[in-house]
Amino acid sequence: MRELGAGIVVIGNEILSGKTVDSNSSFLARELRQLGVTLKRITVIPDELDVIAETVRDFHQKFDIVFTSGGVGPTHDDITIEGVARALGRQVIVHPLLESKIREYLTDRPVNSAHLKMAEVPEGAELLMDDRLRFPTIKLENIYILPGIPEILQQKFLALKDRFSVDPYYLKIIYTNEIESTIAVHLNETLHEYPDLLLGSYPKIGNDEYRVKLTLESKDKNYVERAFAHLLNLLPQGCVVKTEG
Repeated sequence: MRELGAGIVVIGNEILSGKTVDSNSSFLARELRQLGVTLKRITVIPDELDVIAETVRDFHQKFDIVFTSGGVGPTHDDITIEGVARALGRQVIVHPLLESKIREYLTDRPVNSAHLKMAEVPEGAELLMDDRLRFPTIKLENIYILPGIPEILQQKFLALKDRFSVDPYYLKIIYTNEIESTIAVHLNETLHEYPDLLLGSYPKIGNDEYRVKLTLESKDKNYVERAFAHLLNLLPQGCVVKTEG
C-alpha cells in the first residue's frame, strides 16, 4: 500500500498570540485524511526567519510532503518565502511570470516594492498553475507554500489535492451509551487481537445521544471490518447506540 507522510508548518505571531484562530491546519488535516495521507505533525511557529528556516528544513527532511501556511503577503512580517529559501540553501528571486501577472492585475497603476515582494520565490521553485486560481501555488521540492487566508488556502489546496491521493483509510464508527472506563477492557482486547488497527475513543459530555464515539481505521478494508465485528461482539449488550461506515 502506498503511504505518504505529511507535516504542516503554520507561521504567524497572530496565531501564537491568540489574535487569530488557526483553521487552516484542521482543514488540511481533514482533507489529507480523506486522500489517504498520514499527517504526522502540525507545528505553529512565530514570524522569525531562523525559526522558519530551521523548522521547514526539519520537516523537509522528515516528511514526504510539507505544507506551510501564512507569511506570504507584502508586509514586513511576511518572511515565509525567505525562510523556505534559507531552509534549502537557496536565494530569493523575483519570478518573471509572477511579476507579469502582478503588473497585469494592477493595469495602469504603479508597481511598488510591496507588489514585487508578492512575486518573490525561492530560487528553483516550481509554479503550479491552475485555471481556477488567479495566481499559481509555489512549490519547492516537497514543500508547498500556501497563504494564511483560509479562503485562498482552501482554493489552492483543492486545486492541488488530486496529486496527493494514495490508498484511502477505511473508517468504521461505533457510538455507545457506556462510559469509557466500562468499555476500555474491550478496546484493549481488540487492539491485542488487531495490533495494526487505528482505534480512537472520544467521550462526549452532555450529549443525550451517546457517551463515547469509537473510530476504527485501517488502509486494509477487510482488516478493519474484522476488527469492527470483533469489538461489536465484545461490547456489553445494549450499549451500542448506532454504527457508521
